[in-house]
Amino acid sequence: MTHQGCEALVPVVIGVIIDSAVATGSSASLFRWLLVLAVLFLVLSTSYRTSARITESAAEHAAHRLRLDLGARVLDPRGGADANRLPGALTSIATNDARRVGSVTTVLSYGVSALAGLAISAVALLRISVPLGLLVLLGIPPLLWLGHKISRPLERRSETEQEHAAHASGVAADLVSGLRVLKGMGAESAAVARYRTTSQDSLGAALRAARSRAAHEGAVLALTGVFIAVIGVVGAYLAMRGSISVGDLVAAVGLAQFLLGPFQLLTYVNAEFAQGRASARRIAEVLATPATVEGGEAEPAGAAGHVRLRGVSLGALRGVDLDLPAGSLTGIVTKDPAAANDLLLCLARERDPADGVIELDGTPLTGLDPDALRRAVLVAHHDADLFESSLLDNVRAGADGDAAAVDGALAASAADEVARLLPDGGDTVLAERGRSLSGGQRQRVALARALAADRAVLVLHDPTTAVDTVTESRIAARLREARRGRTTVLVTTSPALLAVTDRVVVLDDGAVRTDGSHPDLLAADESYRAAVLA
Repeated sequence: MTHQGCEALVPVVIGVIIDSAVATGSSASLFRWLLVLAVLFLVLSTSYRTSARITESAAEHAAHRLRLDLGARVLDPRGGADANRLPGALTSIATNDARRVGSVTTVLSYGVSALAGLAISAVALLRISVPLGLLVLLGIPPLLWLGHKISRPLERRSETEQEHAAHASGVAADLVSGLRVLKGMGAESAAVARYRTTSQDSLGAALRAARSRAAHEGAVLALTGVFIAVIGVVGAYLAMRGSISVGDLVAAVGLAQFLLGPFQLLTYVNAEFAQGRASARRIAEVLATPATVEGGEAEPAGAAGHVRLRGVSLGALRGVDLDLPAGSLTGIVTKDPAAANDLLLCLARERDPADGVIELDGTPLTGLDPDALRRAVLVAHHDADLFESSLLDNVRAGADGDAAAVDGALAASAADEVARLLPDGGDTVLAERGRSLSGGQRQRVALARALAADRAVLVLHDPTTAVDTVTESRIAARLREARRGRTTVLVTTSPALLAVTDRVVVLDDGAVRTDGSHPDLLAADESYRAAVLA
């Protein structure tokens, strides 16, 4: 505001110099007013540099706060934020949209300073000539209203642009993560065609938004140009009539030219607000996404690990009754991947059952805090990802700094053998998602991470499907010893793993069909034998 005020006063001081120094030939007056002009330039340049740093810092802090809020919502133990959204879309919202909304703090300052410049210019014009001042005061509100109306199409197209950009980013992340599978299937051309179509849609939306912004700025600039021209013509007419002096005319014309700056600022601010509102709606949608599960308050204190399911139904599950005693090692066999997935979602409390109840040591999971629950119950999904860090760092991720637990987990999962094959052993940095390892090696490291967490209840889903038979048998034997005294659930059809369990539960059509020991089921149940030995 100080900067804009001083800018507005520059043509006024020049007008005074013309009337009091140039017209009179007074050197002392000329020197005095030139000194005033120099001070004005010193103040306006200093205030601009200072305020620009403050406002840019405010924008960065605001965007950072939004990213923290988005990150907290996405990582909320109650889930829900990633529903129907690709990871790339969330990344786009947390980067581009957060930046645009954060920049509103900067443009707000610009907008206020532009209004201050207009107000000071109006006061100066009123002192020079009441008609000129009234012309500015009465003309600004309609111009601002027209500028807001013109920005509506830009707001809509900016939102569409961001949605297409987020979708393209999500598709790209999806294709890159499945690159090996695509190559193995020979589907590169189909993937390229899919991304090309998505990218072209995003480009089209970006071009439409750019054209809309150009049209918006051009229309507002044309309106302000006409307005400034009218001010100049009125000022010239008043000077010709002798109502104002030559210095006043120079000041009026200079103020009219200066007004172009605040108007351009307001045009920029209006466009940024339009884009900011579009991005803010997308951020608000993520932050306001309802949680997948309700947040309980109780914490499982010293969980023994007794898990019980009573009449649990969700998706492919149909009234499952299951009792998993503390310290037991139980295998669960199902031919339906959907039933296995729904069971894992319930046990991890990523979803609550539609019917029935799941208890941990007699306490319903719905009454437990989801984050605290997962410190007692760990569900290790089949498609677990590794991080772009060292092998040991990946295993330590859930071990709470317990070196003995890490060493034991590495040995039990045979991941220590993987470490010995790497150039720098366990300190070797893995590629993104562990792609520098084979499928079996990734599974062993992921299993080591799950074992190192040493939870009271551990649920493993097909942890050794890519591991060779000999290594799998060794892992099975070590797994039983590593989890002795802890509740462990193996959702798998691997005969090597099922052979070390205390009992096996067979799910058929989403419900418990039978249970028993692995040898007994192999001998008596033909359907089980076909599922396990196929």
